[in-house]
Amino acid sequence: MLETIATAIIVYGSTVLFAYWFRYVCRLLLAAKPARDCAGEVVEANHLGFIAVQKSLRHETAPDLAVLMTSLDRDYVVLTYLLAHSASPTASLERQILRIDYHIMAGWCLLARGVAPPVARTAVEEMASIVAHFANSLGEQAAGELC
Repeated sequence: MLETIATAIIVYGSTVLFAYWFRYVCRLLLAAKPARDCAGEVVEANHLGFIAVQKSLRHETAPDLAVLMTSLDRDYVVLTYLLAHSASPTASLERQILRIDYHIMAGWCLLARGVAPPVARTAVEEMASIVAHFANSLGEQAAGELC
């Protein structure tokens, strides 16, 4: 009986620590600003809408999160395809972590949209940041780090 309780405590504690570590890493990756923003050319060339989503989240008090998520999902698909088929197709650990975080935030937004709109809005903001990060990565690759 005591062994079962100890095992449950260890499993629970490990899960909580892993979740904390994962969120911390995601925030660090998204907080790191590149020396130059290379996303502009990628946005123009691929008709991406994440910049409009970010503006909408900053300026509107109650944006339609479903519409914003649809736009971000389209951008996400385009950028992940382009990154996977770029000259440097190696998927870094950083990119994989952010891909997982994008899907977690999408699920979190769907769960919170009706119950806690501010929480859902924060999730969409993070999704937009991930898409912006991917666009910048693609711009850096295309320009050979000289954008």
